[in-house]
Amino acid sequence: MSENEEQNKEQNTEQNTEQNTEQNTEQNTEQNTEQNKPASSAEQAEVSISAEPSIVAETTAAPAVDPEREAKLKAAAEAREARAAAKAKAESEAAPEEPKTPSPKQPLLDETVALIRSLVSEDAVEEAYINEMNAHMPVIVVKGDCWSEVAQLMKTHPTLDCDYLRNVTGVDYETHMEAVYHLVSLQSKQDYAMKVKTDRETPSIASATPIWATANWNEREIFDLLGIDFPGHPDMRRIMMPDDWVGHPLRKDYEPLDPEV
Repeated sequence: MSENEEQNKEQNTEQNTEQNTEQNTEQNTEQNTEQNKPASSAEQAEVSISAEPSIVAETTAAPAVDPEREAKLKAAAEAREARAAAKAKAESEAAPEEPKTPSPKQPLLDETVALIRSLVSEDAVEEAYINEMNAHMPVIVVKGDCWSEVAQLMKTHPTLDCDYLRNVTGVDYETHMEAVYHLVSLQSKQDYAMKVKTDRETPSIASATPIWATANWNEREIFDLLGIDFPGHPDMRRIMMPDDWVGHPLRKDYEPLDPEV
């Protein structure tokens, strides 16, 4: 082999080696660049989606069952059912209630109401009932504008003959106000409670003082403490609080000027 041929052969070998080296270097560089390149949003979404099943599985995993607690809940439910069944059985087997015995004073109440309606006005009585807790006392609720006539009837009618007024009380029910006249017949010993309602804004009830003198101070006290006016009263002024006192202390909406008083 000539000297020129050997030189050409060596040159070709060197060139091939350099080319291979450069190609390998470029390939490695591209591979490293691809590996270090941040993942795209789509690729990140794929990773997230692929990871979600495990997260959901961990989140929705059923909690551990406490056998002791489950047993207690079951026992409590069974006990409730047993009590309900026992109550239903007792109610079904219970004897029917006997009719309520009428009050012994019901006939007296009916007679009094009939007298008032026939001699004063058909609508003079708003309500009538027996107060069984108070010795079966007859209670009659009288319409406000009929009260003066009813009071006169209760005192002067020979069947009723309520010649004595035991006392008068006032009540604030928040929805309305009321005066209660407790009447007694000294002859028959029969007593009645006569109630008269009035509104709270301008409470006013005809005075019974011209018929029963006992009502005088009682009505003044109700006026003083509750603010109910009694037209026809001979001396309608305060009796307990000073004349310049503001408000009426027994009203439910009373607010004192001085909270310490």
